[in-house]
Amino acid sequence: MHDYDELRSLARRLRTESGGTPAYERLLVTEDREELAEVLTAHERPLWARELAAFRLGRAGDRRAFEALVLLLNHRDAERCVSAAHALYELADPRTPRAAAALATNELRIAYALTPVRLLIRLRAPESAPALITVLRRRLAPGDPYRRIALACVEGLGALGDPRARPVLDAARAHPALAAPASAALARLPSG
Repeated sequence: MHDYDELRSLARRLRTESGGTPAYERLLVTEDREELAEVLTAHERPLWARELAAFRLGRAGDRRAFEALVLLLNHRDAERCVSAAHALYELADPRTPRAAAALATNELRIAYALTPVRLLIRLRAPESAPALITVLRRRLAPGDPYRRIALACVEGLGALGDPRARPVLDAARAHPALAAPASAALARLPSG
């Protein structure tokens, strides 16, 4: 999704959530980063306001948005996760890969790990492949219900092309739903 489309989607969703209040309209258009940063630290601000402020600061490269965006990256609402991932990618904070890896590998929050996994793939950071290998290995347990996360890891490991993924991708081929994608991912790894 392109920057404009992502902002438009976020704006539409948060306009509905906020009721289109003047406070919402102000946060959507202000160029004052201090005003946006104050939303992140003020008490009793609604979640929509914090999300909008964090998204706009993140896209502007203001690292004060980092903590709020990481919290949103692991939210139960998938749309919030996706918006946060987009802003974190744009922010380019060096702490982002480590934070995304921690969220992706947290088994207590595995139901919300799909977006952190996808962000790790997009970041292509040193933390990316080891985290995806860990997540995928856990998803190969019998009866694991998180097939979408497993598939994202398989595809991501193929895209990253890290040879350390070979053993876990070999193991993934034993799972019918992952066999073809794992074989395709293995074919993308460097030989040797």
